Amino acid sequence: MSLHQERIDLTLRQLEIFVAVARLEHATRAGEELGLTQSAISLAISETERLCHGELFARIGRNLRLNDRGRLLLEEAEAVLARMRLLSERMASEEGNPAGLLRLGASTTIGNYLLPSLIGAFTRRYRRARVELMIGNTHQIEESVEAGHLDLGLIEGPEVLPGLSVCHWRDDELVVIVSPRHLWARRRRARPSDLGHAAWLARERGSGTREVFEAAMAKAALKPCVKLELGHTEAIKQAAAANLGVACLSRLAVDRDLSHGRLVEVATPLNLKRSLSLVMRQSQTATPLLNSLLAFLRRKRPTPVC
Repeated sequence: MSLHQERIDLTLRQLEIFVAVARLEHATRAGEELGLTQSAISLAISETERLCHGELFARIGRNLRLNDRGRLLLEEAEAVLARMRLLSERMASEEGNPAGLLRLGASTTIGNYLLPSLIGAFTRRYRRARVELMIGNTHQIEESVEAGHLDLGLIEGPEVLPGLSVCHWRDDELVVIVSPRHLWARRRRARPSDLGHAAWLARERGSGTREVFEAAMAKAALKPCVKLELGHTEAIKQAAAANLGVACLSRLAVDRDLSHGRLVEVATPLNLKRSLSLVMRQSQTATPLLNSLLAFLRRKRPTPVC
């Protein structure tokens, strides 16, 4: 609640002095606690009252007791100082133990199958770190990094927006998969002509997985016939298992399905290897916590979640 409609330019030091006087009810004792003279305390209280457009204390002998306006300010001042103490604790990054809140973005395969174990290991190592994760397609992640909404993006696509810097993180490969009931499942191999006539299950446009798949098909002079476009990897896996068509997904996403026989990998002449990348704004200055995360990601091998 405001004491006045006008802006009140109180400093944190003035609030600290006010709270001490309110608690001790004496300028001299407050000065002893804060390492200030009695006159400095009195001057600060007078200035606080001037800024608040009225007295905050009732003067009873040498004691200072809060009046109704003072009690109102005390409630707000204590809340502000408590928040500042918490902020100071969070911002005080110790060497080797940085603090902060990181906002990360990851394209679907990375966000669902690689990052969970990495974020868990990172926050166990850096106890004062907090991480928020946004999962979207590669294009969405790039746009959010470029706009400054994310500190770091982890993407699958081959190209990035011009305002971003990109560096290789690790390798991945896509695999062509079908249902065990599909015609290709028995021979586990598809010819170029098969690929050109297949009914494909594909991610939405803007997906890094789709970009790599379409680029590989184009390089083989083939154009996929997309029967069904789905916005999530799990939905594509379910559709492929139901024998609705052929899919091309990251091995990270289908490894367990392949080992359990729910899906079948089909060999093709396509080059489906790709690079997973880290992206940041070109003008961005990395904080100690972000630098720690970058170093952690480069040396740590994730445990895939399948």
